[in-house]
Amino acid sequence: MLHSLSIRDVVLIERLDLHFAPGLTALTGETGAGKSILLDSLGLALGVRADAGLIRTGANQAVVAASFTVDEAHPARALLDGHGLEAGPDIFVRRILGRDGRSRALVNDQPVSVGFLKTLAALLVELQGQHEQVGLADPSNHLALLDTFGVPAGPRDAVAAAHKDWRDCAARLAQARQRIEETAREEEFLRHAADELSRLNPVAGEEEALAQERLRLQAGERRAEAMAQATAELRPRDRRQGGPAAALRAAARALARVSVPAGQVNPTGPAMAAIERAEIALAEAEDFLEQLAAAEEDDPRALEAAEERLFALRAAARKHGVQVAELPAFLAGLQARLAALDDGVADIAALTRQADALRANYVRLAAELSTLRAEAAERLEAAIALELPPLKLERARFTVERTLLPEAQWGGKGADSVRFLIATNPGEAPGALEKIASGGELSRLMLAMKVVLSGGAAVETLIFDEVDSGIGGATAAAVGERLKRVAGDVQVLVVTHSPQVAARATQQMRVAKQVHAERAITLVEPLDGAARREEIARMLAGEVVTDAARQAAESLLAD
Repeated sequence: MLHSLSIRDVVLIERLDLHFAPGLTALTGETGAGKSILLDSLGLALGVRADAGLIRTGANQAVVAASFTVDEAHPARALLDGHGLEAGPDIFVRRILGRDGRSRALVNDQPVSVGFLKTLAALLVELQGQHEQVGLADPSNHLALLDTFGVPAGPRDAVAAAHKDWRDCAARLAQARQRIEETAREEEFLRHAADELSRLNPVAGEEEALAQERLRLQAGERRAEAMAQATAELRPRDRRQGGPAAALRAAARALARVSVPAGQVNPTGPAMAAIERAEIALAEAEDFLEQLAAAEEDDPRALEAAEERLFALRAAARKHGVQVAELPAFLAGLQARLAALDDGVADIAALTRQADALRANYVRLAAELSTLRAEAAERLEAAIALELPPLKLERARFTVERTLLPEAQWGGKGADSVRFLIATNPGEAPGALEKIASGGELSRLMLAMKVVLSGGAAVETLIFDEVDSGIGGATAAAVGERLKRVAGDVQVLVVTHSPQVAARATQQMRVAKQVHAERAITLVEPLDGAARREEIARMLAGEVVTDAARQAAESLLAD
């Protein structure tokens, strides 16, 4: 509910601080006293279009602030939380308007856009009058209002769940069809790539193993070349080239021809012994080389085969834009897509059957919900029809228009479009509320609807302007009684000239214009006791308040 309103330098208001109580508050005062300024000021705080003409003469800016008290479950708190705005026990909104026409908006002292302020305000206050129609007059709210009035939550929840199940399945079906179409367009490439990779048959970890094997075989090849070269040096194939063994034998023969006299030591003995050892060492070297050559058992084409395999894997990886290690998974993906293509027709058929069944279930539940709404619409029309005659709207006809939406617009709320229409005179075709009724008629119509639909909105503060326009006597009393009834559920503020309406209020404020230092200012005074009786007597009698008017006022207050 609206807890307080502070106004600084708005038109005739220099400084004003108001506090509002629950229930029904009546704002009264003579014509031109400034009651409309209060509504304009509140509208400024609620995000309506700013006009620099609202700034009081001589002031640089106008400031309006309002505070609201809401419970923890109120949707306004969810809105604030969703935008990262801290919310304490109260919600404070403030609007500052400068001479240049620019304005600033704040919520809980944190800057916000005017658009956000207006969105927040729509959850807090509903204004019914000639200036702006929201809430009940907004067709986007009519379906929810009808449902809240007379449609159980169970069928509505069932339709919402059925719609979600259907749309989820339809989305899966669309995705499956898209995948099949994409795969079908690439089928030739997929089959060629899969066949090529299947023949290559990449194995996880194969690249590293081949690289290690390649290094090993290259090292073995280098050893074999070294041994072959060493063997060739020791034992040349061309006998004419000799070699170490032939040289040693030739040296031994040359030394053997040396003759030594009897009794003398052969001086070539040590040389012969060294040559003999060299022959033995040479024979051992040849044996070692033969043993090493025998140990190198690798296939002479093993290195070539390993390199060809490694190069083939790396070429395939480059071709498909993956790492060699990813080739097995890439092949598996190709095979899976081909399998999906082969199996896709069956999957789509199953999903199609499921989607059709879920659609049929939704259509059935939505039709049942439409029937409940039709019944609720009849009850709502009848209930509001009972409220219209006492409000001097006996010639008006309220109707609920229901139409079936095209399938593309079906949603979680069903397949219905709902609008509230009104015809104020016999023979007229019903039309949109705000286009058919005058300001006073519309306010009274909104009041009748609020009486019937008092629990249909989250807004906890209603403001009625011109609700008593052009009426008096019993009709005004009926308006006051209904305002009092609505105020039992939500806070109601009413700008009124009717004493019958004012007398029903739990709180009354008088708006007056006074002149100080040759400047007019608007003041607002809470009334109680004798002051309130005197104000109602003035509303009854006019400029000259009589004792009879005072007695009539006393009687109205006592009712």
